[in-house]
Amino acid sequence: MPVRIEKNKVLTTAYLSGEIDHHSSVFIREQIDECIAKLQPQELCLDFMSVSFMDSSGIGLVMGRYRLMNSFGGRVRVRGVSKQTMKVMKLAGIDLLAKIDCK
Repeated sequence: MPVRIEKNKVLTTAYLSGEIDHHSSVFIREQIDECIAKLQPQELCLDFMSVSFMDSSGIGLVMGRYRLMNSFGGRVRVRGVSKQTMKVMKLAGIDLLAKIDCK
């Protein structure tokens, strides 16, 4: 399973794993959005520690979750990204929307 979610009203953490591409991002997005819609947590943490590959779908995944969390005043944190993924996220402006922590 490409996502495991630990949830509560304060912090919801989505542990992502494997490859994040066009196909897997649809399932991941649905799982995270369903949880967020129910709980509306204060913070969503997207953990990339176990992600082996990410294409532009990963950027879209983060940006979409930012918009969803922002719609009710929540915030997003991204952690466990590789140095290469950090560069891509900064180029996409994700660092302006969310706190990003490297591995």
